[in-house]
Amino acid sequence: MEENNSTDREILTKGLKRLGICLGLMFAGPTLLHLALDNSEKPLYIPLLILAFILCILAVVFLFLGINTVLDSIFKKKK
Repeated sequence: MEENNSTDREILTKGLKRLGICLGLMFAGPTLLHLALDNSEKPLYIPLLILAFILCILAVVFLFLGINTVLDSIFKKKK
């Protein structure tokens, strides 16, 4: 019974793509949040604030999913 402990490159690529999306969201969310809080008297204040919070939450979700996928590609045993 031989075990194959090599990294699954397809799953690793999927995880790195998720981390790339996370990186983009990590810049976009706080930038929009800063813009929304600087312009609190403008009519688009509330929608921009909601969008910024959603992007920040998505950044955290994609970070978790990306790291989890990368770790699965490295440590999961193939059957």
